[in-house]
Amino acid sequence: MIVGLVEHDGGVTSELSLQMLTLGWRLAERLGVPLTALVVGAEARPAVDGLAAHGVSAVHVAVDDRLDEYAPGAWAACIVDLMGRERPGAVLAPGSDRGNEVMAHVGARTGLPMAANCTEVEPGDLGHPYLLTRVRWGGSLLEEARLHGDVKLLTAAPHAVKAEEAPAAGGFSVEEFSPALQDKDFRVKVARREERAAGKVSLSEARVVVGGGRGVGSPEGFRPLEELAELLGGVVGCSRVVTSLGWRPHTDQVGQTGVRIAPDLYVACGISGAIQHMVGAKGAKKILVVNTDPQAPILAHADYAIIGDVQEVVPALVSAIKQAKVR
Repeated sequence: MIVGLVEHDGGVTSELSLQMLTLGWRLAERLGVPLTALVVGAEARPAVDGLAAHGVSAVHVAVDDRLDEYAPGAWAACIVDLMGRERPGAVLAPGSDRGNEVMAHVGARTGLPMAANCTEVEPGDLGHPYLLTRVRWGGSLLEEARLHGDVKLLTAAPHAVKAEEAPAAGGFSVEEFSPALQDKDFRVKVARREERAAGKVSLSEARVVVGGGRGVGSPEGFRPLEELAELLGGVVGCSRVVTSLGWRPHTDQVGQTGVRIAPDLYVACGISGAIQHMVGAKGAKKILVVNTDPQAPILAHADYAIIGDVQEVVPALVSAIKQAKVR
């Protein structure tokens, strides 16, 4: 058996979890074992039914009144408890901040090694290590590694595997269980949430992202980018240097230490393209670069490029789009 930890927000399964389940059911097929899922908290119930289409044959729902908010130690305790009950051969989680954090806790509690950000998994014979390909050094290289352990613990690299529905399988069941939790498991817990404005798409989910870097020039220089993003039905992101200068909040940062995006189009304005930034933008299907420097590193990743001043090019794009919409 393979277990996949499914993240959700108010009962809506995260995209990274669906990507992880795709990696999971492919691995389960090779091993000839079922793929099951673990969801944490009563709020997860609305997400349960849709998991059958993604190769899941059974869902384990961890129920406890204290699991109303995310707590990494408690989530890890739920996994360890389930491992004792079901004895899976592997436990997978999405390679999100939460997924990596929880699985690190599981590794610490069990003494098992954990491999983060895997893109491919080849199972060995029973009792033998898995052969993994995983993202290292901020996305600058791929590493081949062998993962040992009685139970293999790993996370799926974000946007490395496209989420796909699995071939129709047999039965589907849902089982609630009460994990053995202690007060110390809740020493770290989400205290409050600051919800985004109603109707606003999050940076990680946006189909169009307009990003700005130092070349935008000032906080006010982002106004044309915001107008362009609104016209395209997208959102505005930025580089790390912009947040360091205090021009935009950290929640807008795209990169290794910010948000990882996977839009249909990323419009990068005045961004040099440091490797840490490109780690966050590598999931973009198309990249349009607007930059005055024809030698900027980001151009090596661009599908399209406009060599010019952001403050001239972006307003021109805005004007052209408005005219096209009028016709």
